[in-house]
Amino acid sequence: MAAVSLAMAVYLPRHYASHLGIDLALVGTAFFIVRFIDIPVEALLGWGMDRTRSRLGRYRLWTLIGTPLFMLGVYFVFMPPAGIDRTYLIAWLLVMYLGNSIMMLSHLAWASTLAPRYDERSKLFGLVTAVGVLGAAAVIAISIVNDARDLPDSTNVPAMGAFALVATPLAIGLMLWRTPERVAPEIAGHKFGPRDYLALLARPSFARLILADLCLSLGPGWMAAIYLFFFTDSRGFTTGQASVLLATYILAGIVGAPVMGRVAVRISKHRTVIVACVVYSLVLASFMLLPRGNLPAFVCALFLAGFMAASFNATTRAMTADIADEVRLDHGRERAGLLYAMTTMTNKITGALSIGLTFFVLSRVGYVATEGATNTPEAISHLEIVFLTGPIVFVMLGAFCMIGYGLTAERHAEIRRQLDERDAQYDEAAVIETLTSEARAVAP
Repeated sequence: MAAVSLAMAVYLPRHYASHLGIDLALVGTAFFIVRFIDIPVEALLGWGMDRTRSRLGRYRLWTLIGTPLFMLGVYFVFMPPAGIDRTYLIAWLLVMYLGNSIMMLSHLAWASTLAPRYDERSKLFGLVTAVGVLGAAAVIAISIVNDARDLPDSTNVPAMGAFALVATPLAIGLMLWRTPERVAPEIAGHKFGPRDYLALLARPSFARLILADLCLSLGPGWMAAIYLFFFTDSRGFTTGQASVLLATYILAGIVGAPVMGRVAVRISKHRTVIVACVVYSLVLASFMLLPRGNLPAFVCALFLAGFMAASFNATTRAMTADIADEVRLDHGRERAGLLYAMTTMTNKITGALSIGLTFFVLSRVGYVATEGATNTPEAISHLEIVFLTGPIVFVMLGAFCMIGYGLTAERHAEIRRQLDERDAQYDEAAVIETLTSEARAVAP
């Protein structure tokens, strides 16, 4: 999923605009439409997951449903025939995003059940992010290898799709085979009505997290949408060199995500987010001060930026799991699927805004994305302003949202203590009921 996510954010929009001849604004519009159609679907999926009971488990079943949809969408989006239009792009993006949403929600909610403690979650989601970096790195490696072999840029996206189609069933199969799943008990008599769903957004901790996640997704997503344009036309790198820099940014997450997870154990999750946001913004501001075309200087800068950015999603997803425990304590029912649906919806919104808005703005300021086009110095200057302003502003807003966050390690420890006591009572009651039923069955 990390591999496809990176290809979608960085390589695919440019591929459709530059190599397939679809107008830049139309590409942005297509992504914008699909993302916003997918938003209400995400909430319904989360609601459905939380209510699922099956012999296969809850999240294992949904993963099995989402995987074929995801792979079908990847095939048609990454390997389109000649002469496609916006309708084709929208239709197959919808299929791919539906499969991706199902897989992502079940994956995140499943992970939250594997690490029930505050500090365990910081470490686990840091490791999950680091492993995801390997998939993203494979996508970047495809671009670098193709560039070294003097293959045209147009071969990159189909090769990335082929990689995803091979890797997905292998990775998903291993997860389904080896990962245990435990469904938390539900408390009889506790209902969760429409007002309770709306009340989730009114929780101070969750409201802060949603706003922070929105900003922390929009900042890097904004940068990713026009990354190749900026580093080739403004900073003077080839596509291959820009991919090397992107690889540096992504691979930094292998180190950054686990290290920042450890930092979160020491200073708490929300303070870790604040520190990462400040450092990330300072690094981005330095891009215009570094010598144009100086690869070693930009390697150092991109590594530090990627190191910090890796902690954004890892930390907020771990914080969502903490809030899911708080909700289950209050309402007696597991709502991790819905909560993750609401947080990942921010990624859908920012994905739509980052591609749709940035591409629209670039087309308005006179920047031409068509392959081989020559842009004026004024258009390049506007590209630089658009590239830097959005990420810095939104990431710092995300840091501001974390100031005064209330669900601390101490508060979560008390929540887990009460949950463990209650779960133990229900587990004991279930055992007694089972033994009683068996005794009645064998009684003369």
